[in-house]
Amino acid sequence: MSKSLTPSIIPKLNLALIITVLITGALAFIQVYAIQSVLPVLMQEFHASAAAIGSTVGATILAVALTSPFLGMISDAFGRKAFIVGSVFFIAIPTLALSFVHSINWLWWLRFAQGVAVPGITVVLLAYLGEEFSGNTRIKLMSFYVSGTVLGGFLGRFLMGYITDFMGWRHAFLIMGIISISGAVLVWKNLPASQKFEAKPQISTALITLWHHLHNRYILAACALGFCVLFSLVGCFTYINLYLDQPPYNLSSSQLANIFAVYLIGMIITPLSARLIVKFGTNLTVLIAMSLSILGVLITLMHPLWVIVLALAIMSSGIFITQSSTITYISANVTEGRSLASGLYYMCYYAGGFAGSLLCGHAFESGGWFMTAVVLISVQLLAMLIGGVLMRKKA
Repeated sequence: MSKSLTPSIIPKLNLALIITVLITGALAFIQVYAIQSVLPVLMQEFHASAAAIGSTVGATILAVALTSPFLGMISDAFGRKAFIVGSVFFIAIPTLALSFVHSINWLWWLRFAQGVAVPGITVVLLAYLGEEFSGNTRIKLMSFYVSGTVLGGFLGRFLMGYITDFMGWRHAFLIMGIISISGAVLVWKNLPASQKFEAKPQISTALITLWHHLHNRYILAACALGFCVLFSLVGCFTYINLYLDQPPYNLSSSQLANIFAVYLIGMIITPLSARLIVKFGTNLTVLIAMSLSILGVLITLMHPLWVIVLALAIMSSGIFITQSSTITYISANVTEGRSLASGLYYMCYYAGGFAGSLLCGHAFESGGWFMTAVVLISVQLLAMLIGGVLMRKKA
């Protein structure tokens, strides 16, 4: 149906397109991590352990991991824009329902439901950008998409923390749901329709493409790196909240929300990653970025609060640059079944996030923040090995 439209509907790189891509990326992640800033409040409300309450972060991430390849395949058959808009709207339903839960089990399952629709935004938008744009324009839009995800990650945590302090966590979830509904309308009106999408409705075609992807060393290496990236981000920012909720810090929900202002640094740094990728290539960019991230984790072991905040900014900046490098790497090395390739990447990416929420939770319970940092650094060293060796192009 998109082929009947005139090519002029798809504009060249301009401010309106950049803002739309950035906002769509933000809407994908505004709900995913919002709960992190109120984990101590919910932990007390439901009388839960650190690992149990941390698993509510992992629930959404697990759902994203499980549904990413399938939504990618469906989108390859039926289109892009409708999936993106519908997914933004769908996320609002469990978000609104979260304001009425009275048990941690329902909290977990509604968080899982939130994650079911996230790939309808992330996976499909990446496929859309890969199809409609090329060269440096695609690299720039990819970096602004990642900046949007950074903005959404910050806004979700920031708004949840402050609204919870002023109105309670139940009202906070109601307001967050309304934000997603409004966002769906905004994306529907402003995201250009596809011009280069070619439907591939046959399941057999998708399975053949999947088989080829599973034998593509570049896709597999990127998937492994994605696992390490979100493992680090989720593990760090989930349990640093519980660490800073304890003495001597005793931070409130709104104060914990302020900590996530370090995400805004990522909005500035991530677009610059496009220049790093063009100048140094993916391998060297990943090595530099992950070294930066490891340094940040090490500095969090120091005790002054301002030093910890600075360390989180350093750590997350390295992660954001790595993420931008990885999705650009996939786009450059995949010519067919882009949505399915993105789905595979996000399946591994979010599986890493789920593993991070789980393993870092047990590490935190057994040895506090120190043991959590040990686990994080181990995974980041593995990421450096993947980026430096497995993702290297053959001569």
